[in-house]
Amino acid sequence: MTGIDQPMLFSRTSTGVEISPGKVTCALAGGATSSPLISKVACSSFPADTLRVSIREQNILDSEAFVQAVRSAHNLLLSPSQKVSVTLPDSVGRIMLLDLEGRFKSRAEALDLIRWKLKKSIPFDMADTHLDYQQLSVRENGDLALLVALVSRTVISQYEDLLTKAGLTPARIDLNSFNLCRAFERRLALSEDCILITLYDGTLGIMAFSQGTPEFIRIKDLGAGVAAGSRVFMEIKSSLLIYKERFPDRLQKTVFCVASPEIAHNFLEMVGEASGLTPALLEIKTVITPGDSAPGDQETLFPYTAAIGAALRSL
Repeated sequence: MTGIDQPMLFSRTSTGVEISPGKVTCALAGGATSSPLISKVACSSFPADTLRVSIREQNILDSEAFVQAVRSAHNLLLSPSQKVSVTLPDSVGRIMLLDLEGRFKSRAEALDLIRWKLKKSIPFDMADTHLDYQQLSVRENGDLALLVALVSRTVISQYEDLLTKAGLTPARIDLNSFNLCRAFERRLALSEDCILITLYDGTLGIMAFSQGTPEFIRIKDLGAGVAAGSRVFMEIKSSLLIYKERFPDRLQKTVFCVASPEIAHNFLEMVGEASGLTPALLEIKTVITPGDSAPGDQETLFPYTAAIGAALRSL
């Protein structure tokens, strides 16, 4: 368990909390969105068999151990607020792009239409689904292009209840891929047509953007401790082939990568081979300013990337 302390430099702060099967990581951010300062980070490990990620069933097997670890990590921040933005493993829910025919009169009507369209393809009861969406564009045929995220209420309610029991107020809860994008949002915005390929905590993510809007998303859990080997290469290769088949006229020239320092070199090489482009590595150390006692090196900061992205959501 680690904590990195520094006196508060900004009265406005935001806390991001990442929950993973083995640990909880926290990041305390201050300053402005354009120049965030990370004043403290903290981590606390879960005992074995505390948490098991599932899309259908409750994830937390040992409530007491979970609450104790979350409370311990957050206490190390000495945060002035109990309000937190939480990020969970992508495999807790589903992220997808969806075309919806016609228009709708209200958000409630849109949610009902999305549930109806997805009811046969989602592996849990749609009536038990927490669902959110963002309208991306209107197709030439009038269809609406939507970015959809969903998770079982049974799953999300357990996290909410136990985070509250730990003394926290979970203002927002979403998934790691969103917070990885948020962490590097300013860098991605400089290249409106690009591909982002991430390997974070055992999950491979491929997102393609056109004019700043996501048009292809594929996220796959490969398991904890996965290395940049042949399986990862084949997943990247097949995903890029599917993307090119769907959008044969796209000529993406920029590929960004996110990967841990120990595998970053090999990961860049395989992405380059799979894409035929020269990928650029995105590092969290380049988008934040560390406080006087906070870590500034990529190796130490990388495990906090999603938590930092979550914290930036509320700055």
